[in-house]
Amino acid sequence: MSNNVSFALNHMSAPKLPHRAFFRLARQLGMTDVEIRNDLAGVALADGTPTADVRAAAAAEGVRIISINALQRFNHWSDARAQEAIELAAYAKGCDAAALVLCPVNDTGWQPGTAARLEHLRQSLSELAPILRQHGVRGLVEPLGFIECSLRSKREAIEAIDATATGDVFQVLHDTFHHVVAGETEMFPARTGLVHISGVADPKVPVSAMRDPHRVLVGKPDFIGNIAQIAFLRAGGFTGQFSFEPFAKEVHDLPDIAAAVQASRAMIDAELHIAA
Repeated sequence: MSNNVSFALNHMSAPKLPHRAFFRLARQLGMTDVEIRNDLAGVALADGTPTADVRAAAAAEGVRIISINALQRFNHWSDARAQEAIELAAYAKGCDAAALVLCPVNDTGWQPGTAARLEHLRQSLSELAPILRQHGVRGLVEPLGFIECSLRSKREAIEAIDATATGDVFQVLHDTFHHVVAGETEMFPARTGLVHISGVADPKVPVSAMRDPHRVLVGKPDFIGNIAQIAFLRAGGFTGQFSFEPFAKEVHDLPDIAAAVQASRAMIDAELHIAA
């Protein structure tokens, strides 16, 4: 197995940057793969930037958009959700994004029983699959580990994909943070389309209390074991991207995010080399 890790940059790493400056940051870091988002105020996509502008900026800066993050509450299907999915899939196609991240309902206001919850999941995948196929976009199902989430495990996601025969269009997104918060032990390298990486450095936070504001760049210490997860996925045959996705305000406020990401990347590479 090659020691070279394929890294990508999620716009959550630098959420205040306009899309073109974000693409330029990725290239400054030697990365050509980026994820854009629809939940960042004042920048693309949320500011209404046309797909042609995003596509042109990506081409000009020499980056590839590997995903749009995300269709929220995807597993609670409705006419409104269908319309949102069509619009996001069309946007993805318009800016040459390869995939659409799919996030499940993550609140206590919608908690059907287990059988109904899984039926909703299967229905949503069945409804989404033709939309994504039509637009030539893959779907990345991202279980969220939080106790209040309606889809916490990758196994449930994979079983639903298999039950609906939609493996041609859906893969799971492995998030190193959510993997630990969910208490999962299983990883599925062959069914994984993308990996989100972030670390937790605060020793006072129990796993049950970990939330997005605790998610920093991967470094030392790291209480969610990113290196072990990355090594396992790569040993299992995953050859895709590991995308930096820190949510912590202290990361977003750094005066030199490029240097911070580069330091995190160098640490990961060094630790993987030692582990190998």
